[in-house]
Amino acid sequence: MTNLEKYTNAFTETLEITPDQVEGLEYQAIPAWDSVGHMTLVAAIEDAFGIMMDTDDIIDLSSFEKGKEILGKYDISFE
Repeated sequence: MTNLEKYTNAFTETLEITPDQVEGLEYQAIPAWDSVGHMTLVAAIEDAFGIMMDTDDIIDLSSFEKGKEILGKYDISFE
């Protein structure tokens, strides 16, 4: 499984959406991505990649795209 697939799966499974809904998705754009959903999503991303995100990164995770940028700090590539 590629990093993009792992990342996408974290969103689709946590927020109960389809893969075609993740592009352009932003925090609070759907009811499932509220504050509780956000922390569940962070936990799913951390589990998928075996990392612990910094508090600032958790707060900055405001969209699907921003999350990919943040994961770059943890040497996770999406190429």
